[in-house]
Amino acid sequence: MYTDRRNIKIFSCNANPELAKAIAKNLLLELGKGEVSHFSDGEVSVKIDETVRGADVYIIQSTSAPVNDNLMELLIMIDALRRASAGRITAVIPYYGYARQDRKARARDPISAKLVANLITTAGADRVLTMDLHCAQIQGFFDIPVDHLHGSPLIVDYYREKYGEQLLTDFVAVSPDLGSVGRVRQFATKLDIPLAIIDKRRPKANVSEIMNIIGDIEGKRVIIIDDMIDTAGTITNAANALKERGALSVDACCTHAVLSGPAIDRIEKSAIQELLVLNTISLPKEKKIAKITEISVAQIFAEAISRIHEGASVSTLFD
Repeated sequence: MYTDRRNIKIFSCNANPELAKAIAKNLLLELGKGEVSHFSDGEVSVKIDETVRGADVYIIQSTSAPVNDNLMELLIMIDALRRASAGRITAVIPYYGYARQDRKARARDPISAKLVANLITTAGADRVLTMDLHCAQIQGFFDIPVDHLHGSPLIVDYYREKYGEQLLTDFVAVSPDLGSVGRVRQFATKLDIPLAIIDKRRPKANVSEIMNIIGDIEGKRVIIIDDMIDTAGTITNAANALKERGALSVDACCTHAVLSGPAIDRIEKSAIQELLVLNTISLPKEKKIAKITEISVAQIFAEAISRIHEGASVSTLFD
């Protein structure tokens, strides 16, 4: 599949080195020789230990927690590679942090997602490759090409293999809020199962209140779909409400397992039977509980990188 590898290089910062290694392995490559460390005062130090002059370079780095450290590592590595005369630099950002700050919700709010896009472009990136942006319109914040991958095919394949024919008769896809309906509708269509929606009110940040369930879930096995799970308040409240209102079982899935604060404890105590996540964010050992199943995105990112390198279409990955 990867015929011309002479001029392609894959580098990793510290956010998700295991994913970076897996992507490189799928491309039949070794990770580029480089080191990203921190001085005693917290400043980021980047050393590139091989020539990159004229090379097609890909930096693998999710801007997950610690968000600002990981963002600075990415920016400084981009700058280092640009100054080393790399031919093209693609920032591969499986999880794009600050994506929830994409508009002015109140007076005097920043639009941090746009600021981060400006920083990545100014640092010297020629292209961005990412997956399941919280808001797809963030692609328009960049003045450079953005390739936007989708995690749903991996999740759909997992449920097809696990449940088979049961999906057609027993299951309902559930949107945890009105904003996710489009995403969940696509998921439900691919699996050919019905759709239900949870109408919720959020009184303040990271706090949600279940208000109403639109659709028939009584006596059904449900799958809740979201793009990310942060403190897990929304997803666990939804799961508990669905179980209380007659669902036989509750599975949940997301692309980005942020899982901050009380998330793990909430998931453990909730009605969720299994939480399926993609490994766009590295999960530490203490978060790898029995309820969580991880699927690797390495192959799909490797295929996208190969197509970008060869000048082929990335969108046809999802046809």
